[in-house]
Amino acid sequence: MFKLKVSGITCSGCVNAITKAVGEVASRAKVDVDIASGEVTVGGEADRAVAIRAIEDAGYEVIGSWEQRVS
Repeated sequence: MFKLKVSGITCSGCVNAITKAVGEVASRAKVDVDIASGEVTVGGEADRAVAIRAIEDAGYEVIGSWEQRVS
């Protein structure tokens, strides 16, 4: 699981666009988008670089990335 800091997330339409973009390249990924923090959490078998590219291709800028530790 990893988290991405993404700029430009302002509404539910953005949430849907990002969720769809990641889902198209990693159909089994669980995607959670937080509008308030601008964070996207991606779990499952998603490749970080591919997910970032998909989000950027959807028109958003990924400005940070880190691993999410699950305890």
